Parts: sequence; C-alpha cells; structure tokens
Amino acid sequence: MDNTFGPRGFGGSGFGPGGGRGFGGRPGMNPTAGLWEAMEHLRSAFDQRPQAPRMARGDVRAAVLALLAEQPMHGYQIIQEIEERSGGSWKPSAGSVYPTLQLLADEGLIEAAEQGGRKTYSLTEAGRAVADEAGTPPWENSGARAGAGSASFGALPKAGVDLAGAAAQVARTGTPEQVQQAIDVLDEARRRLYAILAD
Repeated sequence: MDNTFGPRGFGGSGFGPGGGRGFGGRPGMNPTAGLWEAMEHLRSAFDQRPQAPRMARGDVRAAVLALLAEQPMHGYQIIQEIEERSGGSWKPSAGSVYPTLQLLADEGLIEAAEQGGRKTYSLTEAGRAVADEAGTPPWENSGARAGAGSASFGALPKAGVDLAGAAAQVARTGTPEQVQQAIDVLDEARRRLYAILAD
C-alpha cells in the first residue's frame, strides 16, 4: 500500500470536517491508494468498541434480586443472565456479584444451597418481599446509559463495513474513472453524515 497518505489518515485533507479533497488525499497522490487508506481507517473505527457503562453497586443488588425472583441461580449464571438481558452492554464482574450475594445472605434476603456441586442462591421470604417492591430491572436501563455508543453493536457498523467492502472492490478492479466516481460518492456520503449530526 502506498504510505504517502501519512499519519494524518482521515484528518486534514482526508476524511473529516473541512476535508476539502476528501478521500483523494494530497494532490498528486494515487487515488486508489487513498481509497484503500480511507477504507482501512473506516474499518478500524468500527472495530473500536465503547466501554460498558459503569453501574452502581445498588444496580448489582437490584439485578440479583430480580433474577432470583424468577428462579434459583449460581453466581456465574447471574453474571451471564445480566449480560444477556442487557444486550451485552453490562457484564458485572465476579468481584461485584459475589460480595453482593454475601451481603444479601447476611441481610437474610437470600440463602445458599449446594446443587450439582455449585452453590445456588434463592430468595427467602423477606428477599421475595424486597424483590416484589423493586421497580424496573436495572439491565433495562443499561442500554440507555450506554447511549449512542451501544448502537455501534447494531446495524451502523455493518453498513459501514459493507460500504468499505464495496469501495475496496472498486479500488481492486475499477478503472481510474470508476475509482474517482467512487471517491465522489464517498465524499458526498461523508458530507451527508455530518449534516445528520448538524440537524
């Protein structure tokens, strides 16, 4: 790959606000090389995953009570269930779940029993009363806390990667005129995407 694009990537004269020459890079640069470089940056951007939202200890407590209100579970199962029900946006650590289980046991809200070689937890009558008074399970709010970042696990990155694949195909097999047409299309797409944010 031609490295004359340099470390500036999409910035400056490349992809980004105020990028007058768009995907074409600097004057005199091979447009096919510039297109390849742009697509690599696009792929890298979508490979970055946002950090999971930070949840308070009270959220872990509420989640444990909500799950045990459905059925007895062991600690690892609780962690897996929270991750699954939050759509992957929240996975509490063992270091937060097991101390919470111990605290709930000390409060008389849950009890533990050995089942299949695992310590399985279930609600006591007092724990069920507390769980019944709880509101919305915290995992239903974790997606909202993640904000727009959680959307990166959905349709947008797929569309971006599909676009990168199509552009890469043009770069591999297209004529110079077709490559320039592709650059013009991508420049227009960039401007329209920034216009969405400006609305």
